[in-house]
Amino acid sequence: MHKLNDPKLLKNFSYINGCWHSSASDITVNNPATGKLVTKVSNAGTAETELAVKAAKGAFKAWAGKPANERSVLLRKWFDLIVLNQDDLGRILTLEQGKPLAEAKGEIAYGAAFIDWFSEESKRVYGDTIPAPSSDKRIIVIKQPIGVVAAITPWNFPNAMIARKAAAALAAGCTFVVRPATQTPLSALAMAELAERAGIPAGVFNVVVGDDAHGMGKVLTEHKDVAKFTFTGSTEVGKSLIGQCASTVKKVSMELGGNAPFIVFDDADIDAAVAGALVSKYRNAGQTCVCSNRILVQESVLIEFTEKFVKAVKGLLLGNGLDEGVTIGPMISAQAVADVKRLIDESLSQGAQLALGNSDTGFGESYLAPTVLTGITNDMPIAKNEIFGPVSPIISFKEESEAISIANDTEFGLASYFYSRDIGRIWRVAESLDYGMVGINEGVISNAAAPFGGMKQSGNGREGSKYGLDDYLEIKYLCMGGLDK
Repeated sequence: MHKLNDPKLLKNFSYINGCWHSSASDITVNNPATGKLVTKVSNAGTAETELAVKAAKGAFKAWAGKPANERSVLLRKWFDLIVLNQDDLGRILTLEQGKPLAEAKGEIAYGAAFIDWFSEESKRVYGDTIPAPSSDKRIIVIKQPIGVVAAITPWNFPNAMIARKAAAALAAGCTFVVRPATQTPLSALAMAELAERAGIPAGVFNVVVGDDAHGMGKVLTEHKDVAKFTFTGSTEVGKSLIGQCASTVKKVSMELGGNAPFIVFDDADIDAAVAGALVSKYRNAGQTCVCSNRILVQESVLIEFTEKFVKAVKGLLLGNGLDEGVTIGPMISAQAVADVKRLIDESLSQGAQLALGNSDTGFGESYLAPTVLTGITNDMPIAKNEIFGPVSPIISFKEESEAISIANDTEFGLASYFYSRDIGRIWRVAESLDYGMVGINEGVISNAAAPFGGMKQSGNGREGSKYGLDDYLEIKYLCMGGLDK
């Protein structure tokens, strides 16, 4: 039915301590493009979540004790298997999430890149020696794995969001328990199947799938044997989960909401800016935390940019992600479409103009046509809130300082973008933007070698890069005395 080269990658049970666990009830996984059933997955709960934590705790000592090069080899085998099965993994992802197949395969490659990166970084957990205050002492700093890591991941990148976290955790010597989004559990379970084939020991990588978000979340955030909790999702939910982690003072890393500005200055290469805005905004139907949320264009190039941008957006092909040539698929649900349409309607009622968009797509209720709005001001709800859909609100500005002020006028600080060819402006603006990541003349900024993360209420911690390993390590100071006798 699903045309997989390896049907065994389509799993229907949670993966705990190297075993596949069935439950009394099921979760249905539906294709957003058609609304049809993809498969059913056993519905785990708090008991299975606690069992997974217990398994991770039991496996931790042996995994942490493995020489780094041995963990590296196993991670590399996992990476190789993911790459080998990229076509099947991409198809599974499209079936459960909706994004175009080419884009889904791109996510598989992106996620695998983190496993590849951290398979090497696992061998580079370095310590320090520090000059001591007296001759009879020596000061040594070592880094050790923090312990059991628990994660909750979203539906928009069901492979990559897990890979980014699990790769660093396992490389550091930690064990891992993840609860994926119930809309998209199949990618996570396929990763577990390949982890098992790669020889990653039982209990090191566990996946629990269930719709009891509150109960399972409490286990993962409050269990005494979980040392670190990591979450990707909304700021509102993230704040609640941080609060739950406080009872056991867990180390947390959060990748939360965004409200990314995309600034086009009058000295920019307009054609390059249009191409950058298009890929930044409409990738995954605008359902990414780093996609452009507000497009700020300097008045003198506003007409030129808008005309070229609208023309480019018209070239996107809406449809089922499995169909040839489709470049933008459905949103995750009809409710998601309704939420975005409400923001569009509010903007139009407040004076915005519809430059492009059509409420009747001719497809199902989970589809929303790529939309462009002009006449937007930064106090409109569509500019204040994370849109998470294929809608581009365009805001005009006069001066550089005004653009920076508008861009920073938000509680979020994840990603930002701007286009300019003036080297002085590039430095001024890059340093002035209150964001953890800044794309300069570039609309796609995520990669395994760079630190991914935000400022303000967009979260804390970093994923990827050499900095990403530190979130899974404890720094231990050794003071050696009595050495002059």
